[in-house]
Amino acid sequence: MTNNVAAVLITGASTGIGKACAVHLAQHGWRVFAGVRRTADGRSLAAAAGNITPVTLDVTKPAHITRAAQSLQKALGRSGLQALVNNAGIAVAGPLEFLPVEELRYQMEVNFIGQVALTQACLPLLRAGRGRVINVSSISGKVAAPLLLPYSASKFALEAFTDGLRRELHPWGLPVVSIVAGSIATPIWEKTVGSANRMRGDLPRRAESLYGPMMLRGYQRAQHSAVRGLPVEEFALLLERILLAPKPRTRYIIGKGTWLAATLARLLPDRWMDRLLRRSY
Repeated sequence: MTNNVAAVLITGASTGIGKACAVHLAQHGWRVFAGVRRTADGRSLAAAAGNITPVTLDVTKPAHITRAAQSLQKALGRSGLQALVNNAGIAVAGPLEFLPVEELRYQMEVNFIGQVALTQACLPLLRAGRGRVINVSSISGKVAAPLLLPYSASKFALEAFTDGLRRELHPWGLPVVSIVAGSIATPIWEKTVGSANRMRGDLPRRAESLYGPMMLRGYQRAQHSAVRGLPVEEFALLLERILLAPKPRTRYIIGKGTWLAATLARLLPDRWMDRLLRRSY
């Protein structure tokens, strides 16, 4: 794989991690297909760096996925795709007891089902290009924290998808990698707090009496992550290293304290982890 010919599709490229990765890779010679939901975001990306081709792509819409795969096939031909970066995602927050099930379904559609569907559509291109799949996961896929159960469930599912697909694709030598991210300074946290506050206003009074203090501390943590998280540029540098590695590791960890949290989750008894988390909520 060489920078001047390699092609990569990045989902959720309108803002945050996806946008930073798209711009960085394009500036370093990659041919970037950037998945966006709004035309204006696509124009902004195309203006930010050369080699970026916006692709209208909402991963929850099968028609978008089909058109995107067809467009890539037409653009790339026999050279295929060298990488698919499944980055699109949202975070639904709130006490599960009062969370509308429709919110949970949408969380899974965006963060898991949509990623699977897009990967299925891109696998012929990836096989042709001897490419790789990079799934942007989270420490929430290792540690399920209060008020983030829908998000954690989607990331736990993404971790299982990563492991299972890696084993299925081994005969063709197509790597499947998970990036386990901790706090990264992206708009997702501000969006999460905003949507959570709107949802909080619709909750019954009993929800506020039971979970009010916990929700307040949880939202403060999210706001802290939005401000004090790792810069998205560092994530982009890591992604490029993974894409260029002849034999990438199966899992990479990035973010302040993320390695420690993942290690504790693996080694400590459940009750000990429960106590640690209770101190934060």
